Amino acid sequence: MAHDSSPDASPQAAADPRWLMPSDAFFRDFLALPQLALCSDSCGAERALLAALDESPQRAVSPADCSAIVDADARDNIRQFLAFRDAVVAAGTLEAYYLALMRGGRVAVPPVFVDRVVGAIVGTLLAGVDDAFEHRAGELLYRSQRVAVSEGRVLAADRETADRLADSGGFGDLGRLLREAAVPLRGSRLQVLAADNAAAYLQAGADRGFLLDLTHEVSNDVGHGLVFTMTRAHSGLRALARVLERWIEHFFAVAVAIRPLQRIDDAAWSWHIGLDVEATALLNDLWHGEAIEPERNARFIGLFRLEFARAAEMRADLAGKPVYLGLAMTTDQTLKLKPQNLLLDLPLAAPM
Repeated sequence: MAHDSSPDASPQAAADPRWLMPSDAFFRDFLALPQLALCSDSCGAERALLAALDESPQRAVSPADCSAIVDADARDNIRQFLAFRDAVVAAGTLEAYYLALMRGGRVAVPPVFVDRVVGAIVGTLLAGVDDAFEHRAGELLYRSQRVAVSEGRVLAADRETADRLADSGGFGDLGRLLREAAVPLRGSRLQVLAADNAAAYLQAGADRGFLLDLTHEVSNDVGHGLVFTMTRAHSGLRALARVLERWIEHFFAVAVAIRPLQRIDDAAWSWHIGLDVEATALLNDLWHGEAIEPERNARFIGLFRLEFARAAEMRADLAGKPVYLGLAMTTDQTLKLKPQNLLLDLPLAAPM
């Protein structure tokens, strides 16, 4: 499956049994990150410590072991990893660590560490799911995307992969390539995920060369003033909605239904959650009745309506009302989804 490797799962008596206890395998994967990997000028102390951690990732490390590392950056990176590792172990599960981290205010942990935690949790959510579109949509929760919009289509490419290929001349200009993506990009190293290559995606493991089509509806003008609007069978927004439903249920055991929208027509609009920084600002301004410039409004790439299966699980003053979600790209057409927003801002009846 195309998600980051996850830790071994084992029951956590004090929480949901599906929550993940940190394993040696989970921590060992961090040692291969560029921030921690050895380089040609790594000193003997650094080599010895990383070798010991590779053999036993949860072993005790003394302050002296770190202080002996000559390079200041390497020394600081290892200390950050050890602090992260110890905090995860102390929390007991990845989910408990993540919730505490996000509820604690300012996050000082390196983003790559947080993304690895989210990637592992998403891997658990999708274990046993054979829908390639949900797996690709799940990547949005922990990997930044490059977004291209053309002729009504919205395509998301893994940002790291797209930037690397663009720098190496792998396919030329991303915007031009995506504009030409009326059919799967068979001649390039990127291809739009579709029904005919979904199995290949699932078999490819961590292959980031598949683009997710976030176009939910397609309108066809057939003349005589008639326009047919059809919902795409494999909508990336619909797949993302299913993943977000799983995300909420996994953390809070609360069932919700999320469906994509074209616009919000609700005079009694009471609650919204931006799934990223840009969408949060846009929804806030719209809710306050402020005019949004067309260029800024065009950054919206997804709207959703969230409804609780049981109104009693919502805050009493909002019970039975929908929650609107927004997804937007930045001015440089990037998307960095913040899945913690759903956990922090969901109007639950009681804190969890």
